Amino acid sequence: MHAIAVEGDHLVWREHPALPISAGEVRIEVAWAGINRADLLQRAGNYPPPKGASEILGLEVSGIVTEVGPNVERFEIGDRVCALLSGGGYAEEVVVSEAQVLKIPENLTLQDAAALPEVFATAWLNLFMEGNLREGERVLLHAGASGVGTAAIQLCKAFGHPCFVTVGNQDKINACRELGADSGWNRHDGSFVDAVNEWGGADVILDPVGGDYLLQNQQVLNLEGRIVLIGVMGGAKTDIDLGRMLAKRQRLVGSTLRSRSPASKGSVMDALHAHVWPLLNDGRIKPLIDRTWPVEEAESAMEHLEGNSSIGKVLLRVSGA
Repeated sequence: MHAIAVEGDHLVWREHPALPISAGEVRIEVAWAGINRADLLQRAGNYPPPKGASEILGLEVSGIVTEVGPNVERFEIGDRVCALLSGGGYAEEVVVSEAQVLKIPENLTLQDAAALPEVFATAWLNLFMEGNLREGERVLLHAGASGVGTAAIQLCKAFGHPCFVTVGNQDKINACRELGADSGWNRHDGSFVDAVNEWGGADVILDPVGGDYLLQNQQVLNLEGRIVLIGVMGGAKTDIDLGRMLAKRQRLVGSTLRSRSPASKGSVMDALHAHVWPLLNDGRIKPLIDRTWPVEEAESAMEHLEGNSSIGKVLLRVSGA
């Protein structure tokens, strides 16, 4: 099969060894692959794949099942599916545990479906499972126009949670409001603290930034609020206010999705199937795609994502499946 290889400073589409299949796994002919910031970090040598995972970039795909291993119960050859991966997505095929795979809603295309697994799994896991978001609670989303951010906005709207976003420009604020965000703040205008507190503060904060955002997060977090840290784009070391944490009974949760076991990922995918897939079926939630590139032009696609101008997902077209 062909797949993307990192060769020095370049991404090269070249031959790779065929993938074996084991019990409980399915082989998928990849139609589309999603690009995530984790891929940028891995390419730069700062985010190695978990032990045993493919070295090939790519954490989510859509495509057609072409083979099922022994004991597979949920899928048959020919099923249209999307999958959450630990790696390997920038390739003509992937092999993955059936627990990490979902059939695509009938009203969605393969292109649509490639924009679903990583961002909606991340948003659901960290808002509702790690963040324990309860009825009516308020949410602050940093990087609100990102793939995860736009998924989280839609989940907040669908389940009745007011949300406030921080983004990089007014166009992104407008796009987030159209998706259902209550309000937003341009991070280039300085600290978000006063704006969020005037809005009413937050009960759960989804933060891919870290760094000096942590102290600001604490200043807008309501009593018994939770900060779920999912990235450190702003730096991995910072100060926290332990006195405020104690007085307001705040909680800080560190969370990653990629390194979880297939069973753990499967529990998240099961939750998506139960709670989010019906909303995709009736159109209340939709995948948001920014731009697409052929997989051979993955380098250009990554440069676009790194430029922070995207709203929603950036995808790679792998085949015409």
